Amino acid sequence: MKEQRYDLFFAGFESEAYKLFGCHKIKGGVSFSLYCPDVYKVEVISEFNDWQGLEMKMIDDRGIFYLEVKDIEPVYMYRYRIYKDKTTYHDKIDPYAYYAQKRPDNASLMYDLDYYKWQDEAYIKERRFSYKDPLNIYELHINGFKKEEGQELETYRHLKETVIPYVKEMGFTHIELMPIFEHPFDGSWGYQASGFFAATSRYGTPYDLMEFIDACHLEGIGVILDVVYVHFVPDDWGLRNFNFKALYEYQEAHLQKSEWGTYYFDLNSGPVRSFLRSSADFYLERYHIDGLRFDAVSHFIYHKGNRDLGENIEGLNFIKSLNVTIKERHPAVMLIAEDSTDYPKVTVETKWDGMGFDYKWDLGWMNDTLRYYKMDHEYRKYHHNLITFSMAYFYNEKFLLPLSHDEVVHSKGTIIDKMFGTYEEKFHLCRNLFVLMYTHPGKKLNFMGNEIAQFREFDEKKDMDWSLLDYPLHDSFHRFFKDMSLIYMNHPCLYRDDYDWHYFKWIDVDNNAQSIFSYYREDEKECLVVILNMMPISYHAYDVGVPYGGTYTEIMNSEKDIYSGCNMCNFEPIKAKRRKRHGFTHAITIDLAPFAGIIFKTKVQKPRKPAKSKAKKKKA
Repeated sequence: MKEQRYDLFFAGFESEAYKLFGCHKIKGGVSFSLYCPDVYKVEVISEFNDWQGLEMKMIDDRGIFYLEVKDIEPVYMYRYRIYKDKTTYHDKIDPYAYYAQKRPDNASLMYDLDYYKWQDEAYIKERRFSYKDPLNIYELHINGFKKEEGQELETYRHLKETVIPYVKEMGFTHIELMPIFEHPFDGSWGYQASGFFAATSRYGTPYDLMEFIDACHLEGIGVILDVVYVHFVPDDWGLRNFNFKALYEYQEAHLQKSEWGTYYFDLNSGPVRSFLRSSADFYLERYHIDGLRFDAVSHFIYHKGNRDLGENIEGLNFIKSLNVTIKERHPAVMLIAEDSTDYPKVTVETKWDGMGFDYKWDLGWMNDTLRYYKMDHEYRKYHHNLITFSMAYFYNEKFLLPLSHDEVVHSKGTIIDKMFGTYEEKFHLCRNLFVLMYTHPGKKLNFMGNEIAQFREFDEKKDMDWSLLDYPLHDSFHRFFKDMSLIYMNHPCLYRDDYDWHYFKWIDVDNNAQSIFSYYREDEKECLVVILNMMPISYHAYDVGVPYGGTYTEIMNSEKDIYSGCNMCNFEPIKAKRRKRHGFTHAITIDLAPFAGIIFKTKVQKPRKPAKSKAKKKKA
């Protein structure tokens, strides 16, 4: 049986290599297993024997070593001592270790994951994937949310008490954790990993992390994990030069190094492909993760993410195969691509020659939209298309709209700080932006801090600036964000048919002279009309064409006084009148405040059936 599994491993199709390799509890002790070909010998060194070497036995001539140690419990630190010859050796971490020392130390730690008893059986049983469900993601860096007073690092257990009730109150459906693979440098935010099966010990034990995810599920909150399968850290004790030559990295020197100073995984190698696909399966299976967000997908598509270097055929084949396998083994899990290219069919099933992702980040929407909101009001009329262009390509993929951590670092300014204008005008515009975001087709993702209009850029060493909520503008913005999020969650026409073009229509797409946009979202029961005024100009009798007769009720106005707006609102329901406007047979006349984002709701009216003629039939 194991021989067959080893064959799968070397072919690159083993999804549970974490069961074949690493340190495991066995009857009466522990076992160690390592893939390390073309070396003189391998020893296990550990604190249980004062770091003296215990030689492993080669059990497969392709380079698989094995050792059993009796009468010990899986609680010790260990490393592998790998010999190039009789005298030359180096010490390496266990690539398949479930746990590791906290930086700056780096030894692997024995750990038995089987003791934890999950409580989320009902959640897992009911879990499903559907494009018709709402998806409102809160992107989280664990150490940057709200630490206990006096603590250097957040903990998984404390996070359970702080973030779960907050996320639930704010109307988010999922938490997306920035990478939690073990990593040596805090400033990499986990994107430069060393341990692909070891959840970082910075914040606690694997059981602590399981307890946090379990608690999320018990409150109906999904957990998405940001994963980095393109590259790994270059540190000497890690995967690089593992057997004194390239084993995990490309052998060709010109392909090895990434733009980040890390090393690319060799996706031509069957054992490397099995290693990565097993890491993905491990977190889905053992940690009950609900979705994976793949970082730097452009590097799977093109060599080094550069179109000029040509398609990365082995990268494309790997990611397609991985996505198919994940969906076969975990059909309710979602797969999300962070891809900056215009490569086609990223969210098309592989049987139709696609890459097999469920969602793709719409970085085009993000870049165009933020560029527009940064712009001086006077120039917006010349760049009207920055807001409208997204809908010209939106239905080519299953897009997710991200305002992520990438937009609030490296001197780019935070979302609120990107807005043009005075301090007060920034808040008006930022509220307008989130009305656009939450009513635009596509699922949603926001990085922590967006919801309190934080001006300070993200710093992995610091909490969010919660003290901002002592200031009226920030406190009212926080209330607005919550209300906007809950409107999204409670109106199915804003999410149920995101990817069906029949349910989104522009009302006035070309009004660049006034820089006003209007459109509507609908389903079979409800229609929401959205008007966005991008200028510091008010209108007391602005006509908007509407798709139905009947009454229109304002359910959101970003300029309400409770949001620190000017309170120029439409407090009474408005009856649509029969007159032609914007190509429709009915129109409403509204008050439109400067920078207002407004949502009106009405019932969808089905076409009337032709009245039956009452005229009597003439006798023949």
